Amino acid sequence: MIRSELVEKIAADNPHLHQRDVENIVSTVFNEIIEALSRGDRVELRGFGAFSVRKRNNRVGRNPRTGAAVHVAEKNVPFFKTGKLLHERLNGS
Repeated sequence: MIRSELVEKIAADNPHLHQRDVENIVSTVFNEIIEALSRGDRVELRGFGAFSVRKRNNRVGRNPRTGAAVHVAEKNVPFFKTGKLLHERLNGS
């Protein structure tokens, strides 16, 4: 599912809301998650999962084409852990 499909689904399930309002709501939710992660905060949506940021230390990697050693700088990467309800639904428990 892509963002526009999500907006259409929410708008269809809530006919009292205009599509542009639903688009603003979805954009606001995603932007707030992005802002929280950029601050290093954790975002938890009960039953769905938790978004957090993990730090990857610098390391020496390999160029797959030449095999030469390449320095890879440290970086922060987003991480998602599924919630219990989502995990159970995916695994049929």
